[in-house]
Amino acid sequence: MRCVGRWCVQGELASTSMADSFWLSEPARALARAAGTGPTDVVIVGAGVTGCSCALTLAEGGLRVRIHEARRIASGASGRNGGFALRGGAMSYPQARERFGADGAKAFWRFTERSLDRMEALAGDAFRRVGSLRLADDEELDAVRAEYEALREDGLDAAWLDELPGRLDALFRGAIVHPTDGSLQPARWVRRLAARAVDAGAEIVEESRLESLDAVEADHVVIATDGYTSGLLPELDEAIQPVRGQVIATEPLGQTLYPRPHYARHGFDYWQQTPDNRLVLGGRRDTSLETEFTNEETITDMIQSELTAFATELLGEHPTVEHRWPGIFGATDDSLPLVGPVPAHDGVWVSAGYSGHGNVMGLACGELVAQAILGTPAPELELFDPSRLA
Repeated sequence: MRCVGRWCVQGELASTSMADSFWLSEPARALARAAGTGPTDVVIVGAGVTGCSCALTLAEGGLRVRIHEARRIASGASGRNGGFALRGGAMSYPQARERFGADGAKAFWRFTERSLDRMEALAGDAFRRVGSLRLADDEELDAVRAEYEALREDGLDAAWLDELPGRLDALFRGAIVHPTDGSLQPARWVRRLAARAVDAGAEIVEESRLESLDAVEADHVVIATDGYTSGLLPELDEAIQPVRGQVIATEPLGQTLYPRPHYARHGFDYWQQTPDNRLVLGGRRDTSLETEFTNEETITDMIQSELTAFATELLGEHPTVEHRWPGIFGATDDSLPLVGPVPAHDGVWVSAGYSGHGNVMGLACGELVAQAILGTPAPELELFDPSRLA
């Protein structure tokens, strides 16, 4: 085991690659220093997309808000993912139909489409509305085609591709085009969202880990840590499974081959190119599933080698990889986040467990919790009610 910077890395990859997120390498704007003490109306745990979204809505609603962040803004999954901004959630649209009915599934998808619109309005150049491509190999073809048909039947915008460009045609059999999806520089986006929250009056206290809720002086506490389990509530730690995702970013390439988010194999492969033509590629977690159900923020030779090999397949040549990094997201048994009041804990709220779809859902669900605290709960809150844990 060797260490690069703050991160421990297994094997020879440590000597050749940075082990921190490409997204987080961009300089961050300095925010107003927060006092971090005294009573407040709402304390939020976690300064990722969920916590910053919740804080912005609460501060604009006139409440005193303080976020405690164990590290730095966007230092967790919000700055360590693949940069996808997708409508919907972790379950497929047909699965959502089975759970909620056609009307409920459509309302769910429309809810996330509205969140994408809000993201576009807030994010500036951190967000590009380029659409996404869900690719189908032989094993997934029937299921992906059925999802396309269900989307179209319910009036949701989608297109089907039988012929795929470039090297994709040899690897996949078809694809759904989701035209309303987008691409993110996620760390820039969340830092920008945090700045908006501070400008609205919220406090953000970085490098301030809460070890217990007992000493919190606030009417409400919002746990917004997704998969970074903190031990604050044992029942949440039991309900939300931490999962490690690993990602690479190449040097800038000579051409754009993948200008929008692409994903395949039940989400185990995902990739896109940045505006400067870097390939950002993640996944291959199914190579070693038993080791990737973990909250250890490290990269491993096995997964990293698989990612490099897949990048070579997509590009037709061996790439120069400049960044390799891990991130932890939270997964639930039913692929739905826990959003709302925590049963048997007065004044405690949660918004976490997005099962890999936290960029859009985090923005949307952080707002849902804030609206409920402000006394105007939205109907979508019922979709993710934590009381189902009981």
